Amino acid sequence: MVSRQPGHAPVPRSSAIIGKSPVMRRVLELAARAAPTDATVLITGETGTGKERLAQFIHERSNRAKGPFLAIDCAAVPEPLLESELFGYRRGAFTGATADRQGLFGAADEGTLFLDEIGEIPLTVQVKLLRALQERAVRPLGATRAVAVNVRIIAATNRDLAAMVREKAFREDLFYRLRVVSLEVPPLQARSQDILPLARHFITRVCAENSCGPCSLGPGALDLLMAYGWPGNVRELENAIERAVVLAEGKPRIEPGDLPPEVRGASPFPMAKGDEILTLVEVERRYIVTTLERLGGNRRATARALGIGENTLWRKLKSLGLVVPRRVG
Repeated sequence: MVSRQPGHAPVPRSSAIIGKSPVMRRVLELAARAAPTDATVLITGETGTGKERLAQFIHERSNRAKGPFLAIDCAAVPEPLLESELFGYRRGAFTGATADRQGLFGAADEGTLFLDEIGEIPLTVQVKLLRALQERAVRPLGATRAVAVNVRIIAATNRDLAAMVREKAFREDLFYRLRVVSLEVPPLQARSQDILPLARHFITRVCAENSCGPCSLGPGALDLLMAYGWPGNVRELENAIERAVVLAEGKPRIEPGDLPPEVRGASPFPMAKGDEILTLVEVERRYIVTTLERLGGNRRATARALGIGENTLWRKLKSLGLVVPRRVG
């Protein structure tokens, strides 16, 4: 079971993660190794990088996969309500508590509880959260005794918790208790090899959801997707593709005019983005990736387009960590 508390943003449609880039493959390998254990996991990364998808990825590969996966955005719940959301309450605990209510720790029993934006939890609740993790038990508001729970915690944040610890804004003991396994999801700009596979994944999904015919990326749109900086990361890319599919109105290809204005304003590949200065190695890597994608991964056609031999292309791919299966073409 996968759900969020009412009033919170819905969980992702799928926990599928596109990770062809070396940096993302390393994250997924570590996540897969941690999944079968009950270790607490702390996922860090910029907003929109897919931290909740990674949490679901871990849950679905764990021994708790048949249990519930519950998620809460700690920043979206007012401080007076957060404790009762997490731990529940007993009838009469406060005005309006007309019946017992199970908290998320109890509802996620035998499963996984995902605490998003963990850095926003106030210090008063941090103390009780630490106790719950250490004792594997919670005491609902108004209760006289604790209730045992069997739940795995995965937390996420886009904040620097170590800095918050130094500033006394986050408890050091809770910080270390949460980051038994630490995973950092890289921003989309640092995993440019994943942009086009992600875009094609979203196109397929959006077309299926809207009963559209098959749709692909035109060369111009493809170049703009690779050139844009994606400050909103995977979430921004997903929204941009959904918009593009809608505006394409059944056309077989997405063209530049179907993309959001900010994406259309990106410098043509492989120019730098804003103040970014690219190394020659990075320029070459991005150009090879784009050419390969435009030619469907056909190495022979890519080598011909780049004006080099196929063996030379293979050596470049290998040195840049971009080796792909050979294709007949």
